[in-house]
Amino acid sequence: MIRPRILLAAVCALALAACASAPVHYYTLVAPAPVVADTGPAAAFQFELLPVGVPAQVDQPQLVIRHGGQGAVPLGSERWIAPLAQEVRGSLSANLAQALHTQDVTGLPGGGKPRLRIKVDLRRFDSAPGDYALIDAAWSLRLLPGEATLACTSQVREPVGAGYDALVEGHQHALARLAAQIAQVAAPLAGGRATACPAP
Repeated sequence: MIRPRILLAAVCALALAACASAPVHYYTLVAPAPVVADTGPAAAFQFELLPVGVPAQVDQPQLVIRHGGQGAVPLGSERWIAPLAQEVRGSLSANLAQALHTQDVTGLPGGGKPRLRIKVDLRRFDSAPGDYALIDAAWSLRLLPGEATLACTSQVREPVGAGYDALVEGHQHALARLAAQIAQVAAPLAGGRATACPAP
């Protein structure tokens, strides 16, 4: 007769062996820096990007995908290298700095330049491998000092090929497009000119 403790130990050993046999893959939304830096003129303002909000359904260490009629499914061995909100913020910050030709000075003292405060909340972050990567965002800009503000929404959908690498790359492209839409109106607002939300 097999003792319960021995049986439990054997089950645990098999479970650990099964987990060890599935390698964990890590992904980032921060795309590699361009080989040739953009040498456009420096902006007369700086920006600060506040913490980014992400939907609770996808705010997990694992990639969460849409799979058939099952809704959102977390993947056990496919993971973000950092919390998703940080990954999204890091991607947007890098893309905005490149598009606006200025620095993200979040948490730093003022440097004498006007500061544009940017707030982004993702309402959707959908991942469908072999189909699309989609982000739906509400975002706002506020020029400091002053009261100039603008609130907008954007939805960006990128077609993606098969595999999780292609899916993550699709999200990288989608975030770059979102940053470009923000930058499109950020520069005029910071310059004191009338502007409006980008056309959907």
